Amino acid sequence: MGLLASAISSGASGAAPLPGFLNSLAGPLDHYGYGAIALLLLLENIGVPVVPGELAMIAGAIFAGTGRAGLNAVLVGIVSVAAAIAGAEIGYLIGRFAGRELILHHGKKVMIKPHHLDRAEAITTRYGGIVVVVARFIVGLREANGIIAGLTEMRWFTFAVFNVIGAFAWVATWVTLGYVAGDHIAAVYADI
Repeated sequence: MGLLASAISSGASGAAPLPGFLNSLAGPLDHYGYGAIALLLLLENIGVPVVPGELAMIAGAIFAGTGRAGLNAVLVGIVSVAAAIAGAEIGYLIGRFAGRELILHHGKKVMIKPHHLDRAEAITTRYGGIVVVVARFIVGLREANGIIAGLTEMRWFTFAVFNVIGAFAWVATWVTLGYVAGDHIAAVYADI
């Protein structure tokens, strides 16, 4: 913990400290960069409750916009899309082959109850692939997106197509906003 605190306070890249909470992210992003972003997005899209993916992407894009950690906004986007797609595909396989009972048993740890799953399955069955795209933008649904599609036995090809479309739209939105904010971080943070 002392090493992490030291890296954060000194700014591992030697750059000037960023305002507010962004400075606390400096150590991990300066040190792990794309790997930290990829791991967080992969875990989140599998269904593991971690930091929301938007935060990881926005922070990475802000760091790219400010020139920190050697991050490039385009590479942040590419890494984010790949991790989001892969995580949701793994979630789909878990939902498809693990079964409802196993999901509910382990879902208790993240407050997934049978009626939540029933409602999500009904919506997915009714609206199909478009739910996969929309769920990308809703925290909570995004994490269970692949699992629910697998449980409802959505055709894999249908899920894969909408998963890719959703991942590109979601990542493009947040990385663009983060990069623009990072390019003007002092003004943005002063106004907020």
